[in-house]
Amino acid sequence: MNYVVANRVFVKPVYCEEFESRFRNRTGQINNQPGFVRMEVFKPQSENTPYVVITHWENEQAFQGWVDSEDFKLAHQNPMSKDAFNGGGGIEQYEVIISSSLDEDN
Repeated sequence: MNYVVANRVFVKPVYCEEFESRFRNRTGQINNQPGFVRMEVFKPQSENTPYVVITHWENEQAFQGWVDSEDFKLAHQNPMSKDAFNGGGGIEQYEVIISSSLDEDN
């Protein structure tokens, strides 16, 4: 099974650079979590569209292990100002039932 968590974050334009920088500075830290598969951060290409942070996990228990970890607490101990964000967004959790990708041998 594969488990996916999407976090939709509406960031005010003046704070976009800081938001992106925070993720760039943490790249690789989540990689050490048991059951972690990959992370993607999608930058919106139009106004009033959220950033989307996607994490893939082996299963829901692996994601919950990350949320309960000391590294998660460390990653979230110094949040950006609430003024940086517009309302809306939030966390969505999914179980992957179908996945398709290009075969690397082709």
